[in-house]
Amino acid sequence: ENKAATIDNSKCIACGACVYQCPFGAIADKSFILDVIDILKKSENNKNYKVYAVVAPSIAGQFSYAKLGQIITGIKELGFYHVVEAALGADMVAFAESKELAESDTFLTSSCCPAFVDYIHKSFPSLVDHISHNLSPMATIAKHMKEKEPDCKIVFIGPCTAKKMEFQKESVRPFIDSVITFEELQALFDSRDMDIMDLPEDVLDNASYFGRIFARSGGLTDAVAQGLKEHGITDFDYKPVSCDGIEACRIALLKATKGVLPNNFIEGMACINGCIGGAGCLTHEEKNKKDIDKYGEEALEKTIKDSISLLK
Repeated sequence: ENKAATIDNSKCIACGACVYQCPFGAIADKSFILDVIDILKKSENNKNYKVYAVVAPSIAGQFSYAKLGQIITGIKELGFYHVVEAALGADMVAFAESKELAESDTFLTSSCCPAFVDYIHKSFPSLVDHISHNLSPMATIAKHMKEKEPDCKIVFIGPCTAKKMEFQKESVRPFIDSVITFEELQALFDSRDMDIMDLPEDVLDNASYFGRIFARSGGLTDAVAQGLKEHGITDFDYKPVSCDGIEACRIALLKATKGVLPNNFIEGMACINGCIGGAGCLTHEEKNKKDIDKYGEEALEKTIKDSISLLK
C-alpha cells in the first residue's frame, strides 16, 4: 500500500539472485559476520574450543588475485584452527545418493542445493517425497565432524546465500554454527589489512575430483554416475537431467508433476552455472567452470571411495 516493493517470504527461496543483480544495490542478504567474529574471539585462539572452516569447492574460482593455498593460510590467520573441504561431504553425498537412487522405485531429486529444495517445498509440495534423504554436503561433513568433536565450532564459507537459510533449519542447526559468503570472507581479510599475496601456501587436499566438481552444474550428475560405478551397480538405467538455474528446475519439476518426466534423477541448481554462480561469489565469470575442473583434477584422491576412506 505504500508503493514500495517487498519480498514475499512465502515464495522466496533465498537464492540471492536479486542481491547481486539489483542495479541499485537495494537488496542485501542477512549477514552473520559478527557472529563469526564472536565465535573466533571467544575461542581464544582455539583454546576453549576449535573453530573449523568448511569451504565450498567453488572457492577455486574465487580470489583470483592470489593462489588458493594462500587463501587457506589467510583463513587460518583469521583464527580458524583448520580448513576442511565441503567437497568431502559432497563425496559422502554422491556415494549415498547413488545407492538411494538405485534402490528407489521412482525418480529422485538432489538435496545439495538448499534453494532448490526450498523451491520444491514451496512451489511443488506434491514432490517433496522425491527429494533425496541426504543432507547437503555442508551439513553432511559438519555432522561427521561434530560426531568426532562435539565441542568444536563450524563455520561454512561459500558462494551461497541460501546456506544462511539452511543452517538455521532444525535438521542442520546442530552441525553448523554460522555461515558467511566469499564476499564476507574478503571483508574479514580487509578488516585485518591482510596482504594475502605475501602469505605462504597451505594445502586443501582431502576430497576427490567428483566431490570438487559439485561446484558446477552437471558435477553432481557426474558424481552420482561415479557412485553407481563404485557401488558395482551396473544394471541400473541412469537417466539424469542437470537443471542449470531455477527456470530449468521449474520445467523439470512441472514435467514430474504431469507424469511426463523421462528422467529418474533431477540435479537441481538454483543458480546459473551451479554454485560458481552463487550470489555470494566475488566473480561471476565463465572461466570459473574451468577453474573448478582444474581444481578437481588436482585432487590426490581419484575415486569417491578413496576420499571417504579418509574419514575412518
